Amino acid sequence: MDYDGWRPYVPVATRRRRAARVLAGLKQKGHEAAPVLIDGRKITSTFWGKAWCENLERYSDFQNRLPRGRTYVRNGSVIDLQISPGDVTSLVSGSDLYRVRIGVAALPKLQWRGICRDCTGAIDSVVELLQGRLSTSVMARICEPKKGLFPAPREISFRCSCPDWARMCKHVAAVLYGIGARLDERPELLFLLRGVDQQDLIAKAGTGLQPSSKRPAAAKVLEAGDLAEIFGIDIAQSEPAEASPVRRKRTVRAGAAAGAKPAVGASTKPIGQTVPKRATRSPLRASRSRGSG
Repeated sequence: MDYDGWRPYVPVATRRRRAARVLAGLKQKGHEAAPVLIDGRKITSTFWGKAWCENLERYSDFQNRLPRGRTYVRNGSVIDLQISPGDVTSLVSGSDLYRVRIGVAALPKLQWRGICRDCTGAIDSVVELLQGRLSTSVMARICEPKKGLFPAPREISFRCSCPDWARMCKHVAAVLYGIGARLDERPELLFLLRGVDQQDLIAKAGTGLQPSSKRPAAAKVLEAGDLAEIFGIDIAQSEPAEASPVRRKRTVRAGAAAGAKPAVGASTKPIGQTVPKRATRSPLRASRSRGSG
């Protein structure tokens, strides 16, 4: 420690080697660490991650403190980040290894009911609903400042084991950005953090859907592959059966049948009747008969 009470600067490479040793020790103790890994300069890339970071940056309480954490989260200093209902715990590798804890208040039930109510029927398509994706209008409602799903500064508390006296040190700022990066991978953790169930939102959003009596346009008809993707089943494709040749029956008009003469050489025997055979006597019986007379 130097003369003013602050630890000397530690190069990033040294911090990473030390972090690797710490993670190996945690794994031996049965703790599976979840480091925040950033690929490139962009900390977040999806809607959920960006919305989390933009929500923090819009508040003046955090504007001057957050930039200090961007460098830390980019260089891999957040070596473990765990999210549970209302709580985030993290290990940050700086001049030393620091423990950060961030508390996030549960979303008030009245506020959550309001979000679900405002999202009723606001689903762009049935396919989107079945796949668990929300429409743009629902997303806008979720991100509404102080009324949506993302926490306001008054709903966030934090502490760090570092000696920095500032209200928000760079280690806390790095963890806040790390949460955004984690939501890129697992957006459902936001609902877990705020203590609500995303299934409630999806169910409420689908309440206003009314069955349509119109025949869907050709471009909207679901193919078997789409149904298989939505419901997770295999739908067999059947080939159309070949039509068997139809034997045409000859029809005869009643009047023509009654007045028509049989063709030359055609049999005049009525259909369905048999002509009795003429009885014949054998030659032996015939000769006996003539002899006896």
